[in-house]
Amino acid sequence: MEFSAWMSAIQNRCETTLDRLLPGASIAPQRLHGAMRYAALGAGKRVRPLLCHAAGGICGAEPSRLDMVAAAVELIHVYSLVHDDLPCMDDDVLRRGKPTCHVEFDEATALLVGDALQSLAFQVLAEQDLADPGVRLAMVTELARAAGSRGMAGGQAIDLAAVGQALTLEELEFMHIHKTGALIRAAILLGAKCGEPLGAAALTRLDHFAKIAGLLFQVVDDILDADASTATLGKTAGKDAAQNKPTYVSLLGLVRARDKATELRQAAHQALEPFGERARRLSELTDFIVDRHF
Repeated sequence: MEFSAWMSAIQNRCETTLDRLLPGASIAPQRLHGAMRYAALGAGKRVRPLLCHAAGGICGAEPSRLDMVAAAVELIHVYSLVHDDLPCMDDDVLRRGKPTCHVEFDEATALLVGDALQSLAFQVLAEQDLADPGVRLAMVTELARAAGSRGMAGGQAIDLAAVGQALTLEELEFMHIHKTGALIRAAILLGAKCGEPLGAAALTRLDHFAKIAGLLFQVVDDILDADASTATLGKTAGKDAAQNKPTYVSLLGLVRARDKATELRQAAHQALEPFGERARRLSELTDFIVDRHF
């Protein structure tokens, strides 16, 4: 299957799975459930579910298991977007090409949407027959760590504190390893846990790739915020500069930030080389993360 067809198939599987897992809009409390569906369905590139499925392909994981793990990761991601857009955070009005959740509904509902999506993610991992109990517990732990104060939430706290500050490259990378990279890494490692166990060396290599992929995604995001249009992004362009946030572009400049993305792409491909053809989709996704935008 060509990459574009594979990607479309996984995106459709993710949409179908999320539609099935989310409570119906007619179920009480209707406004909350309608808002959850508004935030989670019908838009988004589903990069994290794609990475989850691609990593699962390395170890022969069943697609039905990957559907559930990918949905859990995407629920965490969507919750983070809903909260990130709130006035107390980035105060944005556009997400995935439509009004943000708090604009379409209200701030209190958006806050509850994020809370409910997060809890649903862990409910999915706990209830589904994804692996033996020990592995399932490890999955819950992995996702919780990625979402918490030593992962995504902690990275967001660092990001808020860094507004107007001049960070070093090391400090910027530390922030994004947590804010963006932690959940991308979790998507890849959780996908790999759905199939035959990988040896220690293979798991270390995959983890190395996951860390590179997380940084690559953020470098590209920073470039896009500075260089792409709102229509292309589906969210407000230029927000980082307007809010005086430290980014790879503000620190390195646009040209050197592009060079950084090229270096990370090459490093990601090198990390995947020992897996051979089994890592084809991860390799293609590495290029997609970069080339879909510039």
